Amino acid sequence: MPLGGGGTDLPAYYKNWECQLLTATINKFMYVSINKPIAGNAIKLYYKYTESVDPSAVGSIKHDIIRETLKLYYVDFPLEIGSMAEIDAQTGMGSSSAFTVALLAGLNALKHIYFSPMELAELACHIEMDLVGKPIGKQDQYATALGGINQLNIDKKGKVTVNPLILSDDVILEIENRLVMFVTPITRDANVILGEQSQKISSGANNETNLCMHEIKRIGIQIKDALISGDMDLFGNLLNEHWITKKKVSKEMSNVFIDRWYDLAMANGALGGKIMGAGGGGLFLFCVENGKRKQLRKAMEAEGLKNMDFRFEFNGVKILNL
Repeated sequence: MPLGGGGTDLPAYYKNWECQLLTATINKFMYVSINKPIAGNAIKLYYKYTESVDPSAVGSIKHDIIRETLKLYYVDFPLEIGSMAEIDAQTGMGSSSAFTVALLAGLNALKHIYFSPMELAELACHIEMDLVGKPIGKQDQYATALGGINQLNIDKKGKVTVNPLILSDDVILEIENRLVMFVTPITRDANVILGEQSQKISSGANNETNLCMHEIKRIGIQIKDALISGDMDLFGNLLNEHWITKKKVSKEMSNVFIDRWYDLAMANGALGGKIMGAGGGGLFLFCVENGKRKQLRKAMEAEGLKNMDFRFEFNGVKILNL
C-alpha cells in the first residue's frame, strides 16, 4: 500500500532524480500453491484461466509472469501452479508483484534454494520489468517480500535501500484507526496509466509532470515524518496535498466519479485521501478526523462503495507447508 512518494519508483524518474517513497503492507494476502504431482506429464496452471502445456513448451505459456519465471528457473518437469487473492486484480494493491514474489518463494522452496527477502524482491523486479516488460516500479515487490512500513530509497542505478519505520504500538493503532479504505466499482489496467506517466517523465526534465513528481517526493518525506511523530491530522492534510498534485500527473488519475466520491468524503470527515496505486479506480484510502469514521463510512457506502477493514502486516512473504 503506497502511502507517499508513489511514482518516484518508476525507472523513468529514479534514473534521473532518485526515488524516495513510503510503502506499507496490510493483512490481505495472495496465495500461490505449487505442487510437483506424482502422476501426470504436464505443467498445469490455475488462475483466472486454466492452462496445460507440455514441460518442453514452457515458452508457449500465456501467463507472462509464470512463463518468464519458469524459463528463468529451467523448469522442464510436470508442475501444478494455482493462485488465489483476497483482493481482486486491478485495484492498485500490487497483486501481480505479490504473485511474482510468492511464485519465486515457492519455486525456491521446491528447489531447496534460499534467497533473502531483498534478493526475492529484486528478482521479481527483473522478471516483471525486464523480462515481461511491464512499465512499473519497484515498490510492490519490496513491500511484499519484506512486509511492514518502510521507506524505500532507489538510486540512479536502481539499487534499493530499505529503511523500516520504527513506530510504537500506540502510533500504529492510531494510524489504523484513522485510515479507512473503500472498494470502488471501477477497475483499470494500471500498466496503461503507468506507461503514460513514464512517457511524460521522459519527455523533458522540467516539464509539468516532473515538477509534480518532485513535489510528490517532497510530500512523501513529510508524510514519513508525520507518521513517525504520530501526527495524523498532518498526515491527512498531506494526503490531500498529495492527491491534488498527483491528479496533475495524468488525466487518467481521476474521473468524475472519483472526484465526486472524494468531495463527498471531504465533506464527511476525511482530511485527505488517495486512490491506491496508479489511480483511475480500485481502492480509495482516506485519513479521517477523530470521531468521524462512522460518518464517513455511512456516506461512502450510500454511494455504493464497500468498506474494507484492514490492519498492517509486518511479515513478508512466507512458505506454508500444508
